[in-house]
Amino acid sequence: MPAAPLPTTPGFDSSVAGRRAECDGGGPVMGGRYAARQDFAGRLTGDYVDHGDPAWRWYLMKDLYVKPDGYPGDSVWCESNSLFFVEGE
Repeated sequence: MPAAPLPTTPGFDSSVAGRRAECDGGGPVMGGRYAARQDFAGRLTGDYVDHGDPAWRWYLMKDLYVKPDGYPGDSVWCESNSLFFVEGE
């Protein structure tokens, strides 16, 4: 019997909406067998999703001006502990 999906709760945080930020994460390299650090920078939308219990918060970042070579998207979800605000914003 498959495990029940983890609970998710979407929301909006106006205190981060529009702020420039950077985040780092992991992603597959070399055909998906290995992982490497990947850096992103852009603007936070304010949208988030809390995933699991206890909640693990992810923020949506768009308008990416830094992303890995070949990254196909124009947005990324960033885990809150890997998120750093750009000073002066």
